[in-house]
Amino acid sequence: MTVTDLPHDVLRPPPTRSEFLGMPFDRVTFVDVLAAMSARRSDQPLRYVVTPNVDHVVKLSRERKLAFIYDDAWLCLCDSKPIWAMSRYLRGDFGHVTGSDLTARMFGSVLRPGDEVALVAGSEEIAKGMANRYPDLRFRIHVPPAGIAANRDALKACVDFLAAQQSRFAFIAIGAPQSEFIAHTWSRRPGATGTALCVGASLEFMLGLKQRAPQWMRGLGLEWLHRLLSEPRRLWRRYVLAVVPLAGLVVTDIRRSITQRV
Repeated sequence: MTVTDLPHDVLRPPPTRSEFLGMPFDRVTFVDVLAAMSARRSDQPLRYVVTPNVDHVVKLSRERKLAFIYDDAWLCLCDSKPIWAMSRYLRGDFGHVTGSDLTARMFGSVLRPGDEVALVAGSEEIAKGMANRYPDLRFRIHVPPAGIAANRDALKACVDFLAAQQSRFAFIAIGAPQSEFIAHTWSRRPGATGTALCVGASLEFMLGLKQRAPQWMRGLGLEWLHRLLSEPRRLWRRYVLAVVPLAGLVVTDIRRSITQRV
């Protein structure tokens, strides 16, 4: 069964879902996801999409209390090429759908002129850039203050903003896990409609504010290395400190698989 076979008002996760490295992932293709997005309307019950990468997986392993925001997502898509590659040998092939590619295709072929789009952006530069680049879309934009992860009032203001819109799609791009937390909280509001996507740095790549890895590096699963070399001061600690926990999760998953087979 593909995601396009699923009723759009189903609350439970799709039957394509299984766990790998402690994170639930859906076995769906990029084509399936685009078809599902194209079919979504602004008046349907709210569903949200998350695209976890290595950083998300490691954070979740350290804070299992965050599991609900991934478990309750309509789609939980594997953004990481290394995780996807490991899954092929350990658990069978998960779909590999990066948030950056999905966001680009959403704006390139799914969104239609006149669509109302809600956007929670990390900066005024992103907000203005998106409005200028896509003048045929009706943007409703909210830029929360810095340090939102520790600011409950600011997080609530984001949810209130989104709940007040009637958008077909909403893009939440203020980092993890705050973007996912906002989407989840909004999805529990009575009468919430539309589709929310937690898209990380995707808008910055689209606008050229950050340079994405060349295609050959993406094909080899080295996009993380390109990002590290592009922003070493900001990212070195995140990537270096993720190596040991990720290795531990892989070992645990291998042991679990062996135990299940015995």
